[in-house]
Amino acid sequence: MWWSTGEKRRQQKEMIKNVIKHTQLTKKHSQAVPLSANTPPSLCHSIPTSDGFNDHAVHTRAPSVESQLSSSCGFQHTAPEGYFAMGPPQHIVSHPQYPMFSPYEVDIKTERQIFVNDVPTRRDSTISTFSTYQPPPISSGILDYPIDSWVQQDYFESHTFAEEPVDFNFFEYPHGPLTPSHEAVIDVEECDQHLLNHFLDNVLRLIFPILDVNQHGSARSDVILPGLEANRCYLHCCLSISAVHLKATQGLEGEQIDNDIMRHRYATISELCEALGRDTDHARILEATLGMIFFQCSVGTPDDRLRDIPWHQHFSAATSLVNKLELPASLSTIGAATPTHSPFNMTLASWIDILGATMLGRSPVFADTYREQNMAGATLGLAELMGCEDRIMFLISEIACLEARIADGMDVNILCKYIEILGTEMGKTEPLSGQITSAISATGVIRPKQLCANMTNIFRLAARIYLCTLVPGYQNSNVSIVNLVAAFADAMNFIPAGPEGFDRSLVWPILMAGSVSLPQSQFRSMFTERCTRLGEAAHFGSFGRVRELLKALWSMNDNTYACGERQSVHWRDVIQQKGWDVLLI
Repeated sequence: MWWSTGEKRRQQKEMIKNVIKHTQLTKKHSQAVPLSANTPPSLCHSIPTSDGFNDHAVHTRAPSVESQLSSSCGFQHTAPEGYFAMGPPQHIVSHPQYPMFSPYEVDIKTERQIFVNDVPTRRDSTISTFSTYQPPPISSGILDYPIDSWVQQDYFESHTFAEEPVDFNFFEYPHGPLTPSHEAVIDVEECDQHLLNHFLDNVLRLIFPILDVNQHGSARSDVILPGLEANRCYLHCCLSISAVHLKATQGLEGEQIDNDIMRHRYATISELCEALGRDTDHARILEATLGMIFFQCSVGTPDDRLRDIPWHQHFSAATSLVNKLELPASLSTIGAATPTHSPFNMTLASWIDILGATMLGRSPVFADTYREQNMAGATLGLAELMGCEDRIMFLISEIACLEARIADGMDVNILCKYIEILGTEMGKTEPLSGQITSAISATGVIRPKQLCANMTNIFRLAARIYLCTLVPGYQNSNVSIVNLVAAFADAMNFIPAGPEGFDRSLVWPILMAGSVSLPQSQFRSMFTERCTRLGEAAHFGSFGRVRELLKALWSMNDNTYACGERQSVHWRDVIQQKGWDVLLI
């Protein structure tokens, strides 16, 4: 509500400033004096539990009120060292005193000055992001946290929470850990400032939604901002993606927006080629190359005809870089009980590799690595980054390998044996009764581990469908296929829907299930309903592309079924007919 007009935004900003100012004053004087009932709540990042709340507002990650890149950022006050050093935990709800405001983030520039004998000797400045979450009132009016370290990681790790624990540091990020006082400085031309602002405000939140659920703000602080600051190639990539999103969502037409897209796209490719020619900066080239592949999945429309390099050609270069950096070899030291973290770019490359292989009907490039990881019981962090457990993704890799061998002329009896083995392995991953339940807690916030379990279940059902389509003589009307599609539609009830939901993270499973659904299938009504709830966002990115693909596929196959035929058109044939070269993940 407060975002509707500029005046309401300014009022909200003032309210937050006043709350912060009051919090700081309270910290100095409230140790002995309880707060009154009318005192605005503090901004401590405490963890509510189901028992302490009865608020059903779902936590969402909205764009910042003022970004550190905004020229109007005059939002300053003095704060103790480390006050905003860490992003808030996941269990965030609206405070009943402000029921009309959902939690959101504010970028704040904080300054700390040291005086010796009333003479200023040092001044530190930090821009950080914090949440407007208000903790629950307690009887004394004071939250008993360690004075200097209550927001530090070790405090959260040393406590047990009634809901789901907060975890930290899933990955080894390409730019390494940044100090809390680090202030990102992104060098961008004035004519491109609006593209950067649009990317940070509107595109960034679409790219890694699962990572942000698991570790709030990590996509921004650990992945995107460091890349924008330190990697010019990556910056051009993000600016081109921003222009594509701007064109699609605002319906822009004309040379100006197309020039913005192509100018930065060309700059990205040029710098990539130059760096590859020098055979240096492999990590930065890989970062930008993966961005060119994966970020495109969040933006654009199916009918975008501007020239671009196909995603699999980008991935061919990425594969070479992954090997140069010896990232697969580094995984061999990560066992099931080893605390070492997976390289972020290897995890992202693996996600693209496995699901991208199914787009092309070939084996994943790093299939042997996934097989070794699966046998060792190791993890790449795929669940933490994308929402599906590693063992399911590793099995999808095996199914893709099997499909590739079929194209090479595998014996039918051997094929059926392999299908049986993979089906048995899939059965070992089935959830127990009662393990698939709502991903929204009693307090109205997302439960990250439950969300992962529910999304893994969706991918498991999609993988089973994918495997069944490899059975010789299969038809969409087979009872096993029909039952799996119905189970898939039911399982989607446990995935939060709408613009703040996670349908856009399930494009590949939706493709697998939707491509074999019959006209009367429950899947189709479910998909239509969820597209409606998603609104305009259902038309963009990979979700918009899979929606158009299924529409075309259903039109062809439904006509075939109406004529009494049972031989269906494959979704890859439709993609080829339309001249698309898409990565539907």
